[in-house]
Amino acid sequence: MLYWLTELSDGGDFFNLFRYITFRAGGAFMTALTFGFLFGLPLINVLRRTQGKGQPIRTDGPEGHFVKAGTPTMGGLLIVGALTTSTLLWARLDNAYIWMVLFVTLAFAAIGFADDYAKVSKQNTNGVSGRVRIVLGLLIAGIAGFWAAQYHPVELTNQLAVPVFKDTLINLGLLFVPFSILVIVGAANAVNLTDGLDGLAIMPVMIAAGTFGIIAYFVGRVDFSESLGLHYVPDSGEILVFCAGLIGGGLGFLWYNAPPAAVFMGDTGSLALGGALGAIAVATKHEIVLAIVGGLFVVEALSVIIQVLYFKRTGKRVFLMAPIHHHYEKKGWAEPQIVIRFWIISLILAMIGLATLKVR
Repeated sequence: MLYWLTELSDGGDFFNLFRYITFRAGGAFMTALTFGFLFGLPLINVLRRTQGKGQPIRTDGPEGHFVKAGTPTMGGLLIVGALTTSTLLWARLDNAYIWMVLFVTLAFAAIGFADDYAKVSKQNTNGVSGRVRIVLGLLIAGIAGFWAAQYHPVELTNQLAVPVFKDTLINLGLLFVPFSILVIVGAANAVNLTDGLDGLAIMPVMIAAGTFGIIAYFVGRVDFSESLGLHYVPDSGEILVFCAGLIGGGLGFLWYNAPPAAVFMGDTGSLALGGALGAIAVATKHEIVLAIVGGLFVVEALSVIIQVLYFKRTGKRVFLMAPIHHHYEKKGWAEPQIVIRFWIISLILAMIGLATLKVR
């Protein structure tokens, strides 16, 4: 919205700053961060009053989690609110990728909100049925994949870019939309599974968002994409503004979610943020890099899949408890120890993901 102030510029005044994506990204970050600090506590107070007993705690979970009983959930509303506000203020609203990513974020947030509401109102861990969640997620991701394919340049339409090998493209053809669905729905559910400890999910999400903000900025510029041997995706650089808003909103939320958490993200936040990362990866043609940068989320999801499949086959468990962060809780690791070590792993994976931009 504020981008239109450039129409008041003669090219050498203050309003000219709004032409620059980096300036508007900084504005989005500060707006989202301020939003988080201003509305965080009032939102938490409202959630406490309306939810009563707060988020239901799993009876089969780690024993240490019972002390968290009464903590409100749906804190993702704070992140999504900050992110949406900052994006609408600072991003170019004539950019198709911004609307695609916003659509996925808000649609998955709605699914998560319905799930959180059902859990709180029934005071059990059974929310919206898994089948309904999956069907809605597939529909949203399918629309997003088709949307992205319409705006990718002709030479990249329905193509899968392979990192490191700069000239390698795999033509997925009609499989591009199903592949996009896999990426977006997979990312949404992987982040959702990771959100099990105070502060565990939000920092890796912010790290991934920062990484993909850089990637979007590079592939959205002809000079940088040519210099690095990347596939140029016109207009995708605007996604940096969205990513900056996500980081600002995430930091505002983390202020209240840091151990001991005053509020939980809930499915409202985890599904929305995971879906957003998947949509950004599809928009920037860096789906495979998401699996590297978001490797922590991949491992968390795989630990659940392996546990379920192995238990059905043998009646035994690979992990003491899944997702894998609960395994380490059962082994006696303190919650902050697990969280900070997982943050470190996320940062390392982000550096590896960024390295793929240069290693060609």
